Amino acid sequence: MDVRRRTAADLDGCEAIAAVVKAVDGYPPHLPHELREFVACRDALDAWVAEDDDRIIGHVALNRTTSDEVMALASHVLDKPPESLGVVARLFVAPPYRRHGTGARLLRAATAAAEARGLAPILDVATHFEPAIALYERNGWTRVGAVTL
Repeated sequence: MDVRRRTAADLDGCEAIAAVVKAVDGYPPHLPHELREFVACRDALDAWVAEDDDRIIGHVALNRTTSDEVMALASHVLDKPPESLGVVARLFVAPPYRRHGTGARLLRAATAAAEARGLAPILDVATHFEPAIALYERNGWTRVGAVTL
């Protein structure tokens, strides 16, 4: 399994996986636009895919921001201005490839990219996505608070 930067040619494969993840897990929970637009995320600083035998099996992006409430909480807890934060986002893995290190590798790629840009990486995860939270905690992330919208 390899992790590499996402290209425009990867969007069909990413969208297909996102559709399966939406049906299986309910992620993303609120989709104000097309699934493809969610994956493409034009505001992303960068994005990566995991592939196995030339088949896309996962995706992650690094965004500049998330909700104002989450940015304010993270800024306060980390004692850093919001513009110094990078949001690891849109992490999803095709169900057959879960629990094999794919999510962890994607998470590391986005985290390393945030740090290389001088940004403190943060996450914004709905509390009911317990398997995702478990992945993050297994990889050293700490829950610092909750935001109720």
